[in-house]
Amino acid sequence: MPRDVINAELQLLRPDHAPALLAFEEENRAYFAASVPDRGDAYFRDFAARHSALLAEQAAGLCFFHVLVDDAGEVLGRVNLIDVADGGAELGYRIAERATGQGLATRAVRQARDLAATAYGLTELRAVTTCDNPGSRAVLARAGFVATGGIRLDGRPGTSYVLSL
Repeated sequence: MPRDVINAELQLLRPDHAPALLAFEEENRAYFAASVPDRGDAYFRDFAARHSALLAEQAAGLCFFHVLVDDAGEVLGRVNLIDVADGGAELGYRIAERATGQGLATRAVRQARDLAATAYGLTELRAVTTCDNPGSRAVLARAGFVATGGIRLDGRPGTSYVLSL
């Protein structure tokens, strides 16, 4: 049975996103830990301070954090541009398990890519993923990223990608 298409909007991270973002991270912790390193208990215990620190980094122009929010205000994903410097940034993203397979990651990454070029004035994005994550590799390819070589990511084989904007 096909799933209903989920409508979601990419929004720049704000203070009022904190409760929905924490719920997203808690609900998907085990799912994310299967493909990326777990954030650890301290992340959840100190979430309020961490959220404030992210907003401060964003205000300083060091990073741009985005949440993918549905019509009910639930966070379905994150798309972050971190380590902004010299016209470039590292792209990272994660989508809630219940929202996968519907093109949300591709749409959100494309939106973040467009914001990077237009709103943030960036000229290059970089990304990495493990070789055993075909969904992530497909999202990067659909968004125009080009593989640049093999890497080790937390001890696992991976690939680095770049996108000139």
